[in-house]
Order: sequence, then structure tokens, then C-alpha cells
Amino acid sequence: MAHLEQLIVQLQQKDVNAFEKLHQMYAENIRGAINVIVQNEEVAKEICQDVFLIVWQKAETYNASKGRFFTWLLNIARNKAIDFTRSRNYKEQKKNQSLDFFVNIYEESEDQNAKEQKYRGLKQMLQSLKKKCVELLEALYFKGYTQVDASEMLSIPLGTVKSRNRNCLKELRKHMNHGE
Repeated sequence: MAHLEQLIVQLQQKDVNAFEKLHQMYAENIRGAINVIVQNEEVAKEICQDVFLIVWQKAETYNASKGRFFTWLLNIARNKAIDFTRSRNYKEQKKNQSLDFFVNIYEESEDQNAKEQKYRGLKQMLQSLKKKCVELLEALYFKGYTQVDASEMLSIPLGTVKSRNRNCLKELRKHMNHGE
């Protein structure tokens, strides 16, 4: 933990070596989280690069008293991925996809084991949570749903979404702190 804190301080002082170490530590999980939202490995790589560019440029805005570094990174990544999915380019891409894309969805789902291996770090973090928490966090943070959308999708009141989100994140933080 002290090593991570030291790397973050060095990053905030624009130390390139600290940035490279943090990139090595987190890039794969961040790229995986982005890919869950955008469903395109190449786009996820590009967005991940953008995320780390933002991290380099705005490192001084990270405040450890407001949350963990990984959570800060994940929020930047999630926001960039959601911005991408809301872009006109993305929407046009989706409209113009060929029939082959939709035919191959079933075949690609057979390769789920490979995907799970690739992103097991994220999955392991979520495994400690109850199913209702996993469903909600996936909707809000990985699929880009708003709280209102998640409320409708999960058929639960908006107030429940908000309180459950808060409680699930608390629980996730607790499990993550025990793992360090």
C-alpha cells in the first residue's frame, strides 16, 4: 500500500517511471472494463490510452481521501467509454453493422471462457458481492446505464437503486481493503 501511495505521489510530480509502473499495474483491467462497455477490443485499447493520457495530465486532481486510485481510474475510464458510446460516430457504426455481426454474436459467446480469463481481475473483485449488487454495478459502471435506466431494467425503485449502489460500493471497498 505504501508503495502504491509513493507511486501516486511520484506520478503527481510527473515522474515518467511511476506513470509506467502504474500503467503496467492497471492498464489491463481498465481496458477490460472499457471493453465491457464498448464491445470492441481495438476501441477499448484506444480509449484506455486516452484514459492514461488524462491520468498523466490530471494526476494532481486525484485525492486519496475521496477514494482509491483504482476507483478514480475506473471512473475516468467508464466516463470515456460512455462518452464514446453516446457519440454520433458510434451510433452510426451500430446502425451500419452488417448481418454478419449479429450472426456471429452467438458464436462469439462460446468463447466466453477466454474472455473470462482475460478479465478475471475485475471478475474476482465482483465475486465477493451478492448477485443483486453485481447486476446493479454491471449496469451502472460497465454497461453505462443511468440510475433511471437501471431502475427500469431491474424493476426496482430509483431510490432503491441509489441506496443499493451506495451500499454495494461500500461492500466492494470493504472486500478490496481486506485483499490489500
